[in-house]
Amino acid sequence: MNMTIKQRLAEGQLVRVIALGAFASPKLIEIAGIVGGFHGVWIDQEHSAIPHQQLELLIMACRAAGLSSFVRVAPTDYTAVMRPMEAGAEGMMAAQIRTVDQVKQVVDWAKYPPLGTRGLFLANYESSYGTADPQKHIDSANRDRWVCIQIETPEAVECADRIASVEGVDCLFVGPGDLACTLGVPGQVMHPKCIAALERVSAAAKAAGKPWAALTRGPEHAAKCRELGCQLFSLVGDLDLIHRGFQAMKQSYVEFF
Repeated sequence: MNMTIKQRLAEGQLVRVIALGAFASPKLIEIAGIVGGFHGVWIDQEHSAIPHQQLELLIMACRAAGLSSFVRVAPTDYTAVMRPMEAGAEGMMAAQIRTVDQVKQVVDWAKYPPLGTRGLFLANYESSYGTADPQKHIDSANRDRWVCIQIETPEAVECADRIASVEGVDCLFVGPGDLACTLGVPGQVMHPKCIAALERVSAAAKAAGKPWAALTRGPEHAAKCRELGCQLFSLVGDLDLIHRGFQAMKQSYVEFF
């Protein structure tokens, strides 16, 4: 059985993931599992038009390909947070977080009592379609599902230490695009303001004894994150692959363009 992302992070391992949203498909997941060299996939429900029924199929494809999965959601309500886990995702990532109270609400929605207020429903993959013992299911879900909090605003950076210390938060995830935008330097992920934010997130995660992650914007940015102790790297997305494929094709056939 493959290790989960949460297990890999707990052992201090480097984790490689691919982001899917614009062109998410089971076949692309299958290809990523065969040739990509990734440990997992994160599926974007914040910026994409992926409905829950399609999400279930994508998570099935991840299992078939031997890849871990987690889902980014806009944490606007209870169902948005807990449904990906019912479908079999190892965890969820909450986007656009700005306050500690928001984080506590996300954790409350993601955890069963006594750790939270998640409702128990057993007719899904996570509970082996009704065959799991309810108490064992609750215990394993509260233990094994993981909650990742995106740090992508100045407000979140400011309270990153308190976010990291919230019980039930497993990982911080830096979103460099929105972070640069909200810091007033859109697209400049290596700007001193952005590097200072990375350093602050790194320090907060280290102080809380928790890992942190980042969506990387090129080798230089990835190297800087790794230097600061980042463990999980989102190295490429589905649209990135398409762009890079076209660019490589044009370079190979430069005399035709």
